[in-house]
Amino acid sequence: MRALRLLLLASCATLAGCSSGADDASDLASGEDRISCALGGSVEFSEACAVERTVADGRLTLVVRHPDGAFRRFAVVSDGRGLVVADGAEEALTRVDGDKLAVTVAEDRYLFPATVKRPS
Repeated sequence: MRALRLLLLASCATLAGCSSGADDASDLASGEDRISCALGGSVEFSEACAVERTVADGRLTLVVRHPDGAFRRFAVVSDGRGLVVADGAEEALTRVDGDKLAVTVAEDRYLFPATVKRPS
């Protein structure tokens, strides 16, 4: 059976509709588009991470900004993984979790809005 192909909706306006659940602005990365993240091994997810989208040479890249100023760059891929780390030595582990793409890199975890497209 062919594997499910994942289409990441991060390039769509759906991220812009996400609102932050955090009360303190200092606990949020700057930016309007938000995703849930659990950083540094945290068990709890919060919508504290901001996402910026850029397209270069026809390739969509997402920059996820952490509240402490750190960031991760992900390249959107269409090979079933959804996202890969765009730079750095660490690999992204991805899995579909309902309507989310769960991405883990080292001790950081992210939940991106996604939809699953079944092979035709």
